[in-house]
Amino acid sequence: MAASGVALTVLLVLPWRWIAPPTTAFMWQDARGADRPVDQVWVAFDDIAPALPLAVIAAEDQKFPDHHGFDVEAIVDVVVAGESRGASTISQQVAKNLFLWRERSWVRKGLEAWLTVWIEVLWPKQRILEVHVNVAEFGDGVYGAEAASWRFFDRPPRELTERQAARLAAVLPSPRKLSAARPSDYVRQREREIRRQMKRLGGATFLRRLEPDDA
Repeated sequence: MAASGVALTVLLVLPWRWIAPPTTAFMWQDARGADRPVDQVWVAFDDIAPALPLAVIAAEDQKFPDHHGFDVEAIVDVVVAGESRGASTISQQVAKNLFLWRERSWVRKGLEAWLTVWIEVLWPKQRILEVHVNVAEFGDGVYGAEAASWRFFDRPPRELTERQAARLAAVLPSPRKLSAARPSDYVRQREREIRRQMKRLGGATFLRRLEPDDA
């Protein structure tokens, strides 16, 4: 049973190392429950301004290049503090968005952890980030860098400015409540903090740490 479970997981996860997912579990659920179509178009990593993936890392997971799927320190801090906020890494979010469902449960968290391990084993870091910025929800029904760039800034993702990238990253914790088009004071404050963190990380050169060894 254990061997067959591993084999099935590999078959489920490995193809998306090279193939652009045509949809995700979150997008499928969204399309079923809404009257409007999901807005998402895949775009290659090299066709996205480096500011966006950098902003996402600065906002969500600054240890992304170094961990193996889980930020143990952040998890311990949340447990010790007794808080309900998440400590999900980018890898965990990809596992959840691509394969699972929105409602929190211990079953989902267990499956998310299992899938995260295999995503980290089978995909290079740059691919994990590429999938994330293509399937993350940036607004109600607006998924991925291509759709978000056109919807909120009327430009392709390769032309996003640092400020625009930071604003998109600022809404990721709650894209159905926070708006990149009509940013609240909270979103603007978060945008400024993300830009500071982008500079602290060293700017776009930080992304070189994610390039595959054979790049």
